[in-house]
Amino acid sequence: MTQRSILAGLIGKGIQASRTPAMHEREGDAQGLRYLYRLIDLDALGLDTDALPELLTAAERMGYTGLNITFPCKQLIIPLLDELSPEASGIGAVNTVVLKDGKRIGHNTDALGFAEGFRRNLDDAPRRRVVQMGAGGAGAAVAHALLSEGVETLSIFDVETDRAKALVDSLNESFAAERARPGTDLTAAMAEADGLVNTTPVGMDKLPGTPLPPELLRPELWVAEIIYFPLETELLRHARALGCRTLDGGNMAVFQAVKAFELFSGKQPDAERMLAHFASF
Repeated sequence: MTQRSILAGLIGKGIQASRTPAMHEREGDAQGLRYLYRLIDLDALGLDTDALPELLTAAERMGYTGLNITFPCKQLIIPLLDELSPEASGIGAVNTVVLKDGKRIGHNTDALGFAEGFRRNLDDAPRRRVVQMGAGGAGAAVAHALLSEGVETLSIFDVETDRAKALVDSLNESFAAERARPGTDLTAAMAEADGLVNTTPVGMDKLPGTPLPPELLRPELWVAEIIYFPLETELLRHARALGCRTLDGGNMAVFQAVKAFELFSGKQPDAERMLAHFASF
């Protein structure tokens, strides 16, 4: 029997440097699948997020198997979907949409992806107090992963204080003992922290800089990023110069893609092979 083809895409802003299409297509080749993955870059198309309904409808009409969703659409996409997986519902953000039998089903593979990279690289790292920058869609997934991985107190800072508070309230409904808190004094929080995670877009090629003053870093901290273009952000460069343990965004990028590949194709991907693909680009 001829294997069905897979047509997938990524919707987001400023995503021309994304390695996701090549990761999916190479793993498809290795599995003998007809697998095509397209970028749907709002910036390149001259569109804003209000085009999401139109893009979803177009994808359905053109026979897409599914879509990955990235900044700044992970929460905006939710009202346009028919169903959410338990993970996506709990996190309140979607990064993967499966289009099947006339339904749009939202999933979140970001939390799983970050957790796997964290376990592989920082499993023995202290996690009594952690500072997270950013409370958007990716931030919600990472916060769930951090608390699931045993972080005792997570302080969340965001330029939109209401968004940080809303995420904290949601986390404290899911996790016992009020372990999440909205950040108020960044200098004080960083002085006490074991680790720092950046989930904001600050540090991307299109948004250079650091999400907090580099002078707040110190050698004892571990520092994690979810940005992977560039793979070494300015934040990681400062952290490594001080001798901090670091986790780059490539880990989350690969492991979220591993699960998304399975959702799109129904086949179990080879995670080690996908890691090797990512590293070779």
